[in-house]
Amino acid sequence: MSREHLVNLAVVLALVLLPLAAHLMGETYWVTLATRAAVLALAGVGLNIALGQGGLVSLGHAVFFGIGGYAMGILAYHAQTYTPVIESLGLPGTNLMPLIWLVAAMFAALAALMIGALSLRTSGVYFIMITLAFGQMFYFFALSWPTYGGEDGLSIYVRNRFPGVNTLVPIQFYGVVAAVLLLALLLSDRLARSPFGLALAAARQVPARVAAVGLDPQRLKLVAFVLSAALTGLAGALFADLNRFVSPTMFSWHTSGEIMVFVIIGGVGRLMGPVVGAVVFVLLEHLLGGISEYWQIAFGVLLLLIVLFARGGLIGLIAGREKAHG
Repeated sequence: MSREHLVNLAVVLALVLLPLAAHLMGETYWVTLATRAAVLALAGVGLNIALGQGGLVSLGHAVFFGIGGYAMGILAYHAQTYTPVIESLGLPGTNLMPLIWLVAAMFAALAALMIGALSLRTSGVYFIMITLAFGQMFYFFALSWPTYGGEDGLSIYVRNRFPGVNTLVPIQFYGVVAAVLLLALLLSDRLARSPFGLALAAARQVPARVAAVGLDPQRLKLVAFVLSAALTGLAGALFADLNRFVSPTMFSWHTSGEIMVFVIIGGVGRLMGPVVGAVVFVLLEHLLGGISEYWQIAFGVLLLLIVLFARGGLIGLIAGREKAHG
């Protein structure tokens, strides 16, 4: 077993045991912080498929995060007000989490299909700018959408339901989020080791050779982009459920940047990179945020040090250069 496998195993055990220990000690606030970290990590796992495996530097992943959040908000709002989502069809809302997740992932994937089909015609800085432009378009659309709160956002008064679980109990809701995160990590790992993942890695490194053997590099990247968006949309729905609130800031480029920072700090292309990055971000936000409102300066210094001296992120710094997957 490689050193990175051991690090990954340690991270999984920490995900399970530390929040449980906090719950047993009555520290429910730390359970809520762990839930926030797990949700953000899920968004990072989604981006890592596009960035780490596909080499796609996207500054528009907040689009999918926001779509997931608004899918949850709209469905839950109509369920609470007993009004149809689409009046002409009598389509009702719902407060059932699995159904909300399905809708969130589906609409995020559909948006990614359209955005990716256009964006992937370019590369490099042009790809980055197009994804950023789409993010800003969705952001300003949400700002000017008075039906669902506009710039004030939309509050959901009761957390949505999951069969057999009381989601209002922090440790139970964390269990749901952690299970989804672990399944996403398993999917990411299997994807990287699959024939598709190997072809995608080749398309990232030597697209001309991939095209020479009859595969379309752009199509491979588009599939990765869509899968990445579906997971990020799912994270957006969970984030909205955690806060019981959605707002246009979920679409902002700052959100895209934060998700990318999680991945970079933990390690681009590393299986547990987004998890470690999200945990570090949430811990610094909590510990330093209470000291100074300028805590992100310290976070920026950490990011600078990692970019300069630990190209493999914190996971790479601990485990060495070899990757356990990808």
